[in-house]
Amino acid sequence: MTASTHSEVIVFTHATIITQDSQRTIWLDAAIVTKRDRIIAIGKTAQLVGDGNALPSNARFVDCSGRVIIPGLVNTHAHAAQSLLRGLAEDVPLHSWLCDAVWPLEAQFDGDDGYVAAKLTIAEMLKSGTTCFLEAMLTHRTGFENVAKAVEEMGIRACLGKLVKATDPNLKDGLPDPRDIDAQQMSMDAMLAAHAKHDGSCGGRLQAWVALGTPRGSSEAAYQAIGDKCERHSLGITMHCAEAPKDRITYHEAYDCSPVEFCKRTKLIGPGRKAVLAHMVNLDLDTDLALLRETGATVSHNPASNCKLGSGIAAVPQMLEAGVHVALGTDGAPCNNTYDMFREMRLAGLLHSGVHNRAGILPAEDLLAMATIRGAESLGLDKDIGSLEVGKKADFVILEATTLGCAPFDSEQILAGGFDPVTAVVYSCTEANVESVVIDGQILVENHALVGVSEQSIILDAKAAIQRIRKRSNFRTASLRNYR
Repeated sequence: MTASTHSEVIVFTHATIITQDSQRTIWLDAAIVTKRDRIIAIGKTAQLVGDGNALPSNARFVDCSGRVIIPGLVNTHAHAAQSLLRGLAEDVPLHSWLCDAVWPLEAQFDGDDGYVAAKLTIAEMLKSGTTCFLEAMLTHRTGFENVAKAVEEMGIRACLGKLVKATDPNLKDGLPDPRDIDAQQMSMDAMLAAHAKHDGSCGGRLQAWVALGTPRGSSEAAYQAIGDKCERHSLGITMHCAEAPKDRITYHEAYDCSPVEFCKRTKLIGPGRKAVLAHMVNLDLDTDLALLRETGATVSHNPASNCKLGSGIAAVPQMLEAGVHVALGTDGAPCNNTYDMFREMRLAGLLHSGVHNRAGILPAEDLLAMATIRGAESLGLDKDIGSLEVGKKADFVILEATTLGCAPFDSEQILAGGFDPVTAVVYSCTEANVESVVIDGQILVENHALVGVSEQSIILDAKAAIQRIRKRSNFRTASLRNYR
């Protein structure tokens, strides 16, 4: 395949298509027809390309035999600039991870470091099937302009959460954050300026959101002021919430309420609002689950990050049983080491089955929904993405299912019974199976490679950027290895 233009009609034929529509339809030996940025037909290949079809004579055909097509994956919690910090904060708990490594390093970003980091993150996301992501916390030094530029150039869809600081640097119980030197640039006024300039840019692929950190004893009034402004301007909010055990204690000691009660009280969440609360590991389940359902807030489940940092395991089965909306996220490279949503789906399924001693407590169908349509719903984008349906955006991933790790899966085995294409995607596929990625009808990954982008240049730029950052910060990691 070669990169398409928006003027083309492209027909992807002979695929197994997992639509994630409301009926969870799965088509065998099927085709998707795209025109410019939209899907204009889905159905059996024989019907769509047979005699009497209305396809134009110059339509381009792509044979997807042995492939599975799924909606583009939606990552609802990712730090676009943290790919540069991969491997620099290993085997430490959350608060040490933040105070001793991640925040001091983020405070040393300068110039185009954020652009370089975002390109590296987005390249990894695209090659692992993510077509849309919610940036969890863009700092001032990373630069909103830098990341928006990377989104524009790389072609991905993004909701960029700009960090708004409501913390008091002099707070006795707060965590020391060297990023507070830029507090004036992380105000709601600065956020609204970024929103006015960037929201709806990149051909409509970019949204500007508000990103908040865990309160940790900061003024409740400051958070309510943010909630009021977000409600007034219809802004999406994403927030790190109830991540570590100590965070839950702080909500009760500082605010005399549970984590979700705090979010509701400060108008950060509410019916009809776009709100994604990340982690949510340490909740008051008796109180918080009902409030989450009532307000319609989404929980972004980040199993790899929560496990690696020793923060705990979110009560996702209980959330789903209570009618809470749950999606998936990877978090950042320093606490996950990858942005691969296939690994996240697999881990979520295995983790909860093991913890609850109940196989399939999170069915593969639910896991894939959390990574696609539920993610799209949480961002308010489900009318355009998250499922493969006529009229929706042409955002999808073509998986090579003829590999050793998927064998003997094929459509004949599905028809014979026992082989489920959804479980094959969730438990057998990885980044290595992503053959092609299409966003807005543009082929951005083809034959396992980025189209029109030098991966080697991205890697070399990333190496140079982290060397500059480490030099400015005098950062050193304690090594237990005997290097010679």
